[in-house]
Amino acid sequence: MNEITEIIKKEGIGVIPTDTILGLVGSAFSKKVVEKIYEVRLRNKNKPLIVLIQNINELKKFGVKNIPTKELTKIWPDKVSIIFEVKNKKFEYLHRGTNSLCFRMPKNKFIVNILKKTGPLVAPSANPEGKIPAKNITEAKKYFGSKLDFYVSGKRKSAVSSTIVRYVNNTRTFEIVREGAVSINKIINKLCSAYIRTP
Repeated sequence: MNEITEIIKKEGIGVIPTDTILGLVGSAFSKKVVEKIYEVRLRNKNKPLIVLIQNINELKKFGVKNIPTKELTKIWPDKVSIIFEVKNKKFEYLHRGTNSLCFRMPKNKFIVNILKKTGPLVAPSANPEGKIPAKNITEAKKYFGSKLDFYVSGKRKSAVSSTIVRYVNNTRTFEIVREGAVSINKIINKLCSAYIRTP
């Protein structure tokens, strides 16, 4: 783990098992790293990347305002990614002009320990755009080969991506965007229906 965190701190990128599928990770605070990930993944430059954080307070580092801390402690940590409004131009390289970013706070101890040492990480799935996410390190290496700085072996924790919800500031509600690893009913039970808007 120490070796991995040192590589990440030196602006390296690589594949690790996340709390859902394998992720291609790098420092969220390095524009150079983020652009490199877009390049190796052949990702649409207009689509933001997901950011992994290790505690709710880290949202403040990205300029998220009116953080619903009480509600978030009922949802996180879990396989739920939440979109927040982020209008800070400093992070335009992350939000790509959308003025919003998607965050997830995992509970997997391995990832949390890495996050404690590296800070927030961008973590899109480990596959080139349009390809099926790598199921294991062997598949990830076939996709990226020597373009990455490290690979951490381990099975993906889920075959399903995280559930995505959006926090709506003006109504203080959560809007379901995509059901994934965590069911909508489970989220509703944690928050109560008053906080949830479904499509």
